[in-house]
Amino acid sequence: MRKKAYAKINISLDVIGKRDDGYHLLEMIMQTIDLYDEIEIIKNYDKSIKIHCNKQYVPCDERNLAYKAAKLFKDKYKIKDGVIIKIKKNIPVAAGLAGGSTDAATVLCIMNKMFNVGATYRELTDLALKIGADVPYCINGGTALCEGIGEKITYLDKFENKILVVIKPNFGVPTKEVYGSLDINKIYKHVKTNQLIECIKKDDIYGVCNNMKNVLENVTLGKHKILKEIKEDLNKNAAIGAMMSGSGPTIFGFFEDMLTAQNAYESIKNKYKFKDIFITRTINK
Repeated sequence: MRKKAYAKINISLDVIGKRDDGYHLLEMIMQTIDLYDEIEIIKNYDKSIKIHCNKQYVPCDERNLAYKAAKLFKDKYKIKDGVIIKIKKNIPVAAGLAGGSTDAATVLCIMNKMFNVGATYRELTDLALKIGADVPYCINGGTALCEGIGEKITYLDKFENKILVVIKPNFGVPTKEVYGSLDINKIYKHVKTNQLIECIKKDDIYGVCNNMKNVLENVTLGKHKILKEIKEDLNKNAAIGAMMSGSGPTIFGFFEDMLTAQNAYESIKNKYKFKDIFITRTINK
């Protein structure tokens, strides 16, 4: 079985507290975009889990979230057969685009069908949360408000067909390191989440761009000055709004039309020579 595993961006990311176990309490609006990995799963009758990936730098052992997803599913539902998981990677890694998380979510969905388990959405999201905070959202994707540590998901009105340029610099940022450096007492301006939800409801891209905010920019942009420069370049090239996705370092900008987006894409590609720059759009998966 084959399935596309779609990336996401954050239209907002707010940290509103911290649990006793160290996990941050989040309030964020996530949005699927038309950039995806391709996952293919073949039954493997020797009971093992094997990962193959087209990118050499992606680990193909138990460190891979797709591996963790397959093992969790096998253990939970007592699946005796093994699986061969082939990943065609297009989403940049360590980018804030949920590349590993969406692969893991897709593996859960495929195995649920492949082995005729009939696990419910709730059962899949409970399993997904054991893998990572973004994985439950990636089961369905779309436009959603995610709260808690990512497990409380409220689906919002569709915010599809919005054009954006997505830029991943030639370095990654470890999520754990960013959250570890965040001082929640120094977040002086929180996201106006209700206003954002209202703008999404009205399909008002200007309102969304005026209200979108990611508090993790305080950390990541502080450590990597080039990200501020990329944001400025997007705005100079007529982006309606630009922001960092997740813990970074990917920066994206919304554009009014494809021609403006194309001009911005060319300008930024010529300046920075990054290999991971995309023109894409928001979709409702």
